[in-house]
Amino acid sequence: MAEQFKEQGGVATMDPSHLTRWLTSRLMTRISRPAAVAARHLKAEQLRAKAGAPHRVDYFHQVDEGYSHLSAQLLKQLAERYDIELHCHLVAGQAGKNAPEPELLASLARKDSHLIAPGYGLVFPDHPEAPKAQQVELATRILAAQSAAEFSQLAQVVGDALWRGDGATLERLAAAHGSVAADVAAAVVEAGTAKRAELKHYSGAMFYYGGEWYWGVDRLYHLESRLAALGADKRPGDPLIAPRPTLDLAGHRDRGSFTLELYASLRSPYTAVIFDRAVAFAEQAGVTLNLRPVLPMVMRGVPATREKGLYIFMDAAREARAAGVPYGNFYDPIGDPARHCYALYPWAASQGKGAALCSSFLRHAFVLGVNTNNARGLKKVVEAAGLDWAAAQAHRRDNDWQALLEDNRLAMYDEGLWGVPSFRLLDPTGEPLLATWGQDRLWLVAHTLREALAKSAQ
Repeated sequence: MAEQFKEQGGVATMDPSHLTRWLTSRLMTRISRPAAVAARHLKAEQLRAKAGAPHRVDYFHQVDEGYSHLSAQLLKQLAERYDIELHCHLVAGQAGKNAPEPELLASLARKDSHLIAPGYGLVFPDHPEAPKAQQVELATRILAAQSAAEFSQLAQVVGDALWRGDGATLERLAAAHGSVAADVAAAVVEAGTAKRAELKHYSGAMFYYGGEWYWGVDRLYHLESRLAALGADKRPGDPLIAPRPTLDLAGHRDRGSFTLELYASLRSPYTAVIFDRAVAFAEQAGVTLNLRPVLPMVMRGVPATREKGLYIFMDAAREARAAGVPYGNFYDPIGDPARHCYALYPWAASQGKGAALCSSFLRHAFVLGVNTNNARGLKKVVEAAGLDWAAAQAHRRDNDWQALLEDNRLAMYDEGLWGVPSFRLLDPTGEPLLATWGQDRLWLVAHTLREALAKSAQ
């Protein structure tokens, strides 16, 4: 093991924190490799076939969440298209360390659901406020009374009434389809939440199949592709139910009048997946890129559970594979590695190399598996960004970056966002056209820009 430590830029007598970093990094690298993922899929399928069991998909529905309502609109199609046995569970929302900003999260889910719905051919109303508690309870009581088949047929109708605030329709649905008492509904939600926890997840709008989680409409294409590969697609060759929307600009291109702000973190797996593509998109679209780095969540006191961290890393790896983006040879840059690079950022940005430095750091930490916690690793990062390592020495202890990153964090929070990567698209007057969170939202930036450019050309 000593030789392995040396190869990673450490020493056999590394302190416990460095040992933990190394061991965790090696574990995440190993389990996220395509061969390891394929092996787990194969094992799950072999066990299913041996037991003579159906292709079972479990879906976890949070009644008062926007993403769950989008998913509900596709349950019937999913059950009809694929040879699956669909089991639907009612669950409570995220809690504890898995939901450090619960009110912001709920608000963002409603706003985001409204913005992305058209891209998936779905509908979600502009709904700034949470649905009424009394109507949420009635909707829950109705869905708790349904069988799995009835749930997939009725979830959308119940959700439509709930998100319209249509209490009268909910009452009619309860009379026509039945409902349970409030305490029974609460027990059903508790059982669904416990089932989700047993399977090691924490969120609503989740699909679970064969040991793997798929989040809402945004990850349904992964599940569809897996089921199709297993021969469970009843209409092979037909378009997917929920393909990822494209970055199509329909021939439109800006000339630097629009601005794309990119809020990014040097320890974020999702940032690592999208960073270079976001930079390339800005160039191709002709917009001005304003990179606004922020401190990683964990380093600013936002807690993260093991199950959440594991899901994020594995999901990022899956998204990277689908996009053909290198990813997964990981050496965790949390703490000092990120701080040391941030210290160099203002200097690099002054030379027009801010994005290049961040890109290089993310590539070394998430693709090349370089230990950035020492001078040797940081030197590789700096030189690969086209910067001079000798000149960098004068800036390694700079602290201007702290105020800069805090200003960026506050600006991000002002838009109701707190995670990375986040995007903000500004029109030529500086007015925001869009503020959105997620590496899977670059297509939304493209669609918003396309519409704005088309309108300005009229």
